[in-house]
Amino acid sequence: MSKRPNILLITSDQQHWNTLGIDNPEVKTPNLDRLARQGMLFEKAYCPNPTCTPTRASILTGQWPSQHGAYTLGTKLLEDRPTMNDAWHKAGYRTGLVGKAHFQPLDSTEEFSSLEAYPTLQDLDFWRKFEGPFYGFDDFELARNHTDEAHVGQHYALWMEEKGLKNWRDYFQSPTGSQGPRKHEWDLPEEYHYNTWISERTNHYLEQYSKDEQPFFLWSSFFDPHPSYLIPKPWSDMYDPEKITLPTRHPDEADKKDMSPFEKFALDPDLSKEDVGIEGKWMHGVHKHRNSPENLARNIATYYGMVSCLDHYVGKILDRLEELGLADNTLIVFTSDHGHYYGHHGLMAKGPFHYDDGVKVPMIARWPNKIPEGTRSKALQSLVDLPTSFLEAAGISKPHSMSGMNQLPSWQDPSTAVRSHTMVEDNHEPGMAELKTYIDDRYKLTVYRAFDCGELYDLQEDPDEIYNRWSDPDYASIKSSLLLDFVQAEMAKEVLPMPRISAA
Repeated sequence: MSKRPNILLITSDQQHWNTLGIDNPEVKTPNLDRLARQGMLFEKAYCPNPTCTPTRASILTGQWPSQHGAYTLGTKLLEDRPTMNDAWHKAGYRTGLVGKAHFQPLDSTEEFSSLEAYPTLQDLDFWRKFEGPFYGFDDFELARNHTDEAHVGQHYALWMEEKGLKNWRDYFQSPTGSQGPRKHEWDLPEEYHYNTWISERTNHYLEQYSKDEQPFFLWSSFFDPHPSYLIPKPWSDMYDPEKITLPTRHPDEADKKDMSPFEKFALDPDLSKEDVGIEGKWMHGVHKHRNSPENLARNIATYYGMVSCLDHYVGKILDRLEELGLADNTLIVFTSDHGHYYGHHGLMAKGPFHYDDGVKVPMIARWPNKIPEGTRSKALQSLVDLPTSFLEAAGISKPHSMSGMNQLPSWQDPSTAVRSHTMVEDNHEPGMAELKTYIDDRYKLTVYRAFDCGELYDLQEDPDEIYNRWSDPDYASIKSSLLLDFVQAEMAKEVLPMPRISAA
């Protein structure tokens, strides 16, 4: 019997799908480009939800957010939910996570306690002694903050202190607000940056696992390039804002019909929430998405610097994998938890919007002698499929709790498609900012729960999603057919945690 493969998952956070140098000459990512040339680059990979917690929980469980329950930011993946770590342990694998988890909210209640909430978040004595359990991971080193956010702590803070940076709090915002956020150039020395920490500790576990000769699943989970736009030198100065191509809103979009109330409010400076019927609720990303061209260019330059810095430290992991002799028997997947708007369609960051810029992600898979080198695939991928595919690569059958599909056939043959469609769920605010999107090889259909509006894009004729065909009479029959496909896809998602074993 051949030796079971190792699985290395490397994720970024909020990375636009077109920020790999292999396709975008304005961005330098030599290590990710190397990975793509050694494996397969996917052109149609989608997240199950355009925010962190739901997608990360889907990656861990193989379930859609509506199934595992961590449906939006501020919710928690309950500890009793089955994860792929259950299957890894039964097969004799060691499991690890280094970096961002975000399976739990920043606030805590008696009923839904959270390890990632204050005051536990910054109780370093707690983290120094904490040995789990943590969602089935044997090894874990965690942090929560993006850039200089005040909620820094956990194992990252312990590591900074062990490295000699006793005054690490000076480089982060104060919880009281006395020390505000920085912009663009971070005075934190790069040797103490979380990219350094994640790559160093990932390599530590790779070295440990290689000595133990135990197969492993290891998730190396980076925080960048999630805003705020901040990175140490030289990365903060790597790109010239004057040479950045600015994404812009197409003129025809100004008269787009059936626009959601969230997008109307975000883009029209004169509209209030009351004007569009979304008053009374706070919803992530539902604010005015305005930015001057000068400020936008500077932000993008920093964002690209964050991508390049991330790439540099991914390269250190790839190099160590080679040095340890693990590369030939390791399946590597690189992807991001969701996308990012930096001027596309006039939008910024994220929110209840399902354009490809927010829901499509970069994705690469490399597995020597299994995945053909230097190939590209247009087969639909969903991050909900990762656990099933990883387990299948190790010869482990799909657990009954998972609804994701086995993508190995499409990874091993770029002409093969496993999925006829995929879905994106979004539940920013139940009963209000609640929408779902159905995507097939040509069309994208978005339905809103609380509003009559909708979106239909012909991705073949309109890949930039400029023209909404929801009310276009020429697309009426297509819309009707897609709505039926959407309902059937929803029905097909149901997880059956136990197979039927008897007639009665």
